[in-house]
Amino acid sequence: MPQLSFHSPVGDLTVSEEDGAIVSVDWGWASANKPTPLLRKAKAQLDKYFDGKLEEFDLPLNPAGTPFQKRVWQLMLKIPYGHTKTYGDLAAKLKSSPRPVGTACGVNHLPIIIPCHRVLASNGGLGGYSGDGGLETKTALLTLEGVMLKGI
Repeated sequence: MPQLSFHSPVGDLTVSEEDGAIVSVDWGWASANKPTPLLRKAKAQLDKYFDGKLEEFDLPLNPAGTPFQKRVWQLMLKIPYGHTKTYGDLAAKLKSSPRPVGTACGVNHLPIIIPCHRVLASNGGLGGYSGDGGLETKTALLTLEGVMLKGI
């Protein structure tokens, strides 16, 4: 599977491609990098995102997941840059409960690109974040997007 690793403000990231689509964004460095045009495009878009110059990714995505998880991820893709929804908001649209939505967020293979960091707890709390750094990373991404002030 072709992969490309690079440094980012939230740590080293590795983007993976399979069958012409981005399938994962993982924290850490791959042992063997094999950049492709699509992986270079993904890196360029992530760099622009971190520079505050990209609000919506334009990449073919194909993360592995259940039909329910994929529906949750499709809803997350519709949350605009700089905005948030709650787990309950997404659950209501799916006629589900917040817990399975949270589970789908937790197994999101494309964090940052599929913006699970934009999903918060209904009590005003952050909820969780499965990426490296946990809530610190979620806070950094929300701060980058202007949702949170630094230090909160």
